[in-house]
Amino acid sequence: MIGNGTPRSCTSTAVVAAVARGGVITFNCGPEPVTIVMKRTAKVFNDTGPRIVIDGGGKVTLSGDGARRILYMNTCDPNQVWTTDHCDNQDHPQLTVQNLTFVDGNSKADKTYDGGGAIWVRGGRFKIVKSRFFRNVCASTGPDVGGAAVRVFSQYMGKPVYIVKSTFGGAAGYGNVGSNGGGISSIGVSYTVINSLFTHNRAIGYGANPKEPGTPGGGSGGAIYNDGNLFRLRLCGTKIQNNRAREGGGAIFFVSNDRSGTLTIRKSVLRNNPSLGFETPGYPGIFYLGNGDPVVIDSIIE
Repeated sequence: MIGNGTPRSCTSTAVVAAVARGGVITFNCGPEPVTIVMKRTAKVFNDTGPRIVIDGGGKVTLSGDGARRILYMNTCDPNQVWTTDHCDNQDHPQLTVQNLTFVDGNSKADKTYDGGGAIWVRGGRFKIVKSRFFRNVCASTGPDVGGAAVRVFSQYMGKPVYIVKSTFGGAAGYGNVGSNGGGISSIGVSYTVINSLFTHNRAIGYGANPKEPGTPGGGSGGAIYNDGNLFRLRLCGTKIQNNRAREGGGAIFFVSNDRSGTLTIRKSVLRNNPSLGFETPGYPGIFYLGNGDPVVIDSIIE
C-alpha cells in the first residue's frame, strides 16, 4: 500500500518503489482525491508479480507534470530484467491499471521507446479498467509513433488488451494529442474496448504512413491507431466523438497489412470525427483496410 492516510505520504518516490516491487498496489492517501506528481517514471520489473494491479480507488491522479511518461512496462528491456528467451511472447507480467486518472504524461523526449505519453507497454498482458486519461502527449510527428495516452506491443499469444469503462479525453481541453492515435496506438495488438469514451483526442502529424516525400509522416487515428498484420479491434457500448485526424481516420485508423485483421463495432456511437485527409467511403471517421468490411451491429457512425 502507498501512503499512511495523509496526502503528503503519497509521493512519487512511493509510487515508483511500489511499482518496482509489484503485486497488488493500493493507496491510503486520506479521504479526499489526491494528485501525485511523478518525478520519475514508474517502471515494472518483469520478475515481479506475475500479477500486478495498480488500483487508485477512484481518488488518485498520477501526473507526468507535462515532463515525463507516467508508467512503463517492457518485457524486452534488459534493464527491467529478462525472464524468458522469448520476451516478445510471454505471459507475464500481467498488468492492470484501474480506478486511476493519468494526466499530463509526456514522452516526447523518449526516442528509444517512443509514443505512450502516459503508459507504454510491451509484452505480458495489459488491461485498463475504470481509468481516465487527460492531456497526455507524445511525439507530434512520425509515420508510426503514437498513442498520446497509451501505446502497446507484443501481447502474449495475440490476446487482446481490454479497456473497460474508461475515458480518453472526455471534454474540450482534456484530449490527448500525438502524431498518431491520440488515445491509443499499437502495432500488431488486438483491443477489446467496452463501455468506454474517446473524445477530443487528436492525431496531428502530417504526411501519413508511409510518409509522403518532404513530410515527417503521421496524422492518423484521432482516437485509435491500429497497424500490423493479424489483430482485431472490437468496440462494444463505446462512444467515439469529436476526435480529429490531420490525415486519415478521425476516429479509427485500422490497417492490417496482410488483410487478416478485423474490426467489429457493436452498440457503439461514432460521431463527428473528421478525417482531414482520407477515410473509407461509407464509414465516416474510419480508415479501414482489413478482412472484408467492418462489422457494424446496432451502432451509429456519422
